[in-house]
Amino acid sequence: MSLLQDVQKLAIKKKIPDLKPGYTVRIHQKIKEGEKERVQIFEGLIIKISSGHGADKTFTVRKIVEGIGVEKIFPPYSPNIEKIQVKKEGKVRRAKLYYMTNRFGKSARLQETFVGEEELEHSIEELAAQKAKEEAEKAKEEGTPAQA
Repeated sequence: MSLLQDVQKLAIKKKIPDLKPGYTVRIHQKIKEGEKERVQIFEGLIIKISSGHGADKTFTVRKIVEGIGVEKIFPPYSPNIEKIQVKKEGKVRRAKLYYMTNRFGKSARLQETFVGEEELEHSIEELAAQKAKEEAEKAKEEGTPAQA
């Protein structure tokens, strides 16, 4: 393996859900304002997933705010992204949903299925286990016992 691939493997620390175009997702993003840090939620439709590999991969999410389309590009393995939740899975036949940028109202709807509660609970449990593991590693590095 090349040096670049080794560095990218180090960058991928967290597990993200399987993302595909047409999914409606909620991204919990950390925002720093001066000294304070808060979590902002961006919910929208995935219209594109870049062809990057590993840490280079990005996805574009689009939502409508007061009649204006807003698109944001997120790197899924960024430390600023706290978690990603898949809310709905849309039925699409394209890899890039650029045609959605020209649509609004009823024509902008996709045939969707909601993600089941069991799948949602399972993803929450995985996330909780991952957080506990990270806290244990952090405590181990600092030399203090981890809280149960």
